[in-house]
Amino acid sequence: MTTLISTQSLQLETPSGLLFDDLSFTLKLGDRIGLIGHNGCGKSTLLGLLSGRQEATRGSIQIARQCSLQHVEQHLPASLASQTLYDALHMAIDADPGQQWRVDCLIAELGFDPETAHVPVNALSGGQHTRLLLGRALLHNPNLLLLDEPSNHLDLPSLLWLEQFLQGWKGAFVLVSHDQRLLDTVTQHSWILRDKQLYCFDQPCSPAMVALEEADGAAVARFAAEQKEIDRLAASSHRLAIWGRTYDNEGLARKAQSMQKRVEKLKATQSFVSDGSPWQLSLQGQILPAKLLLGIEALAVRATPDLPVLFNAKEVWLKPGDHVALLGANGSGKSSLLRQCWQDLLHDRDHDGRYYHPAVVAGYYDQSLQQLHDEDDLMAALYAFSPQVDVLRRQALISAGFPYQRHGQLVATLSGGERARLLFLGLSLARYHLLLLDEPTNHLDMAGKQQLADALAGFDGGFILVSHDRAFIEQCCSSFWVVSDGNLQRYLDADNAYQQLLGPPLGHQGSSGSAIVGQALPENRDGAVLQDDEQLLARLISLEDALAADLARKPRQQRPHVQQQWRAEIQQLSQQLGMVSC
Repeated sequence: MTTLISTQSLQLETPSGLLFDDLSFTLKLGDRIGLIGHNGCGKSTLLGLLSGRQEATRGSIQIARQCSLQHVEQHLPASLASQTLYDALHMAIDADPGQQWRVDCLIAELGFDPETAHVPVNALSGGQHTRLLLGRALLHNPNLLLLDEPSNHLDLPSLLWLEQFLQGWKGAFVLVSHDQRLLDTVTQHSWILRDKQLYCFDQPCSPAMVALEEADGAAVARFAAEQKEIDRLAASSHRLAIWGRTYDNEGLARKAQSMQKRVEKLKATQSFVSDGSPWQLSLQGQILPAKLLLGIEALAVRATPDLPVLFNAKEVWLKPGDHVALLGANGSGKSSLLRQCWQDLLHDRDHDGRYYHPAVVAGYYDQSLQQLHDEDDLMAALYAFSPQVDVLRRQALISAGFPYQRHGQLVATLSGGERARLLFLGLSLARYHLLLLDEPTNHLDMAGKQQLADALAGFDGGFILVSHDRAFIEQCCSSFWVVSDGNLQRYLDADNAYQQLLGPPLGHQGSSGSAIVGQALPENRDGAVLQDDEQLLARLISLEDALAADLARKPRQQRPHVQQQWRAEIQQLSQQLGMVSC
């Protein structure tokens, strides 16, 4: 297969130290590569080197003559903000009138309607910006795309569009992303940038991460065996040296020196063991002994009280232990719902149509990270969440990767990722009955998202989570609330929730029983039992599908307590329908 790019011994020094060293790899025509790594490890920088926008400290990059490369960056150039979508695309081909037809065709292929083509770029959503940047790159007829986190901040419909686009792309690409599901779906190879080195796997993201974890385990075992031999030889060398001096025996002294040289040689070639993730995340919740944490009988959700209604929420409620994903397009009102609930809880107030348990203790993760005050230092920021003694807060900060000398640092000086880490640390020090989490993965890398997913899956309290990361929400959520067509619908499985966001697939009819408007349980809050056999059968089918899907997960990702509830309800419905339960 034709080689497009090859590198030899790439090294990059930064003011903060060595970013990566001795990177050598080959990129060929048709390669579909996921570039993975912790925040700050150098993924975007590596794309900049390959595209020629940055220069390496040492090493070489050879780009083949037949390589037509386009670098799609994360952020929209400021020069495009005042342009219309059509003009921004046309600028990519130097306003050549003969190429106008290509722009017209591409606008439709990118999913834009004719009206949107004349909207200013600064009025478009983040998902539309991503499509625009891709479109500008495609107008150059590339055979290699370098994509720097195109999925960042996308809503689920836009993310699914990006996935479909990359699946149909015939050229090569390198995709930087923290979205494991996207990487598994569209890539064939994985490059993992870690420890200043590049680990290459001919596998998509998930199996590559497993392979790396197994390699790490083998390295730890080799290191331990080598260290055991080093300790044995060092002890022997020490004894021989003592005996040589005690008995004035030059032969023993020479043997001790020879053995010490072997020790130094073994140390120099000892197996490398990665430091792993720079921090660990945990959340400690508690179950409130009550039937409900919050209930919504009728709520008109608005961004602010003086703006139009975004959607209506009716007959939904959250019980202790419920893990809910709130899904919908950007701008549909998901964050507004969480913000309204948080303000009610913060000021200890109920409203007509919604209520909260008076004893509930709730925490809130604001995607803008404004809960942390810029003028506070790190210690003071944690005190607002849990007024513990200083030594406990200092220990918590150190365990989260904030060394002692930084504890007096102001929140205003932290990066976005560090602010997110500090906010999670605050939430972990408290013990909440309820969490309202608005886009908590925005500043997390893949390792951080996995830690958060594990923490939420084992969270004893209840939570409502806004996220567009499918693998993440499926690992930690047991039900799905979807904002669509101005209403809130509840689903028991993720696939039907996603389909509601996209609409029915071509050539297929949507299942009328997959969506559950409101709570839609066989027995409602007033005790009225549903008698319609079609409703009962639809509910039974959706429960059996959800149970089968959960049983198909990895054991640590399953939800046994939810499975038990589903089985009990399946038994009840089977009896009502006169069926023999399996």
